[in-house]
Amino acid sequence: MKPYACIELKDLKLRTKIGTYQPGDTVPDEHVLNLSLWIDTDLVLIEQDGMEYVFDYDPLILEIDRLAGDCHYETQERLISRIVQACSAYTEIIALEIGLRKSPVHNGSGSLGVKLHLDEAALNQLRALKE
Repeated sequence: MKPYACIELKDLKLRTKIGTYQPGDTVPDEHVLNLSLWIDTDLVLIEQDGMEYVFDYDPLILEIDRLAGDCHYETQERLISRIVQACSAYTEIIALEIGLRKSPVHNGSGSLGVKLHLDEAALNQLRALKE
């Protein structure tokens, strides 16, 4: 198996609106994203210091922020789907794992999330569908 490097984004609080709630429902006050991106080790084990030698994740984070605030979402799954689509545009990303959780869930406590893992084959299949 070929070795990969992983870029981890953890506990990013998104400014987003997800769900429809009735009076008396527990309304989450935060939605938190975790994202792991597997990339080629050549983009981490570098011989020279410079952005041109690494994966620049800043544009992706800006796109995630834009997508989060783009509209009202009924489900966490839809926002995750849009973020995965954004990630698939970067050929440097070999595989990914994404998790989005909201809290509180009930009685002012708990968190509930959705997690998705796409290996290299699944991510490539998604890219092929976009073409």
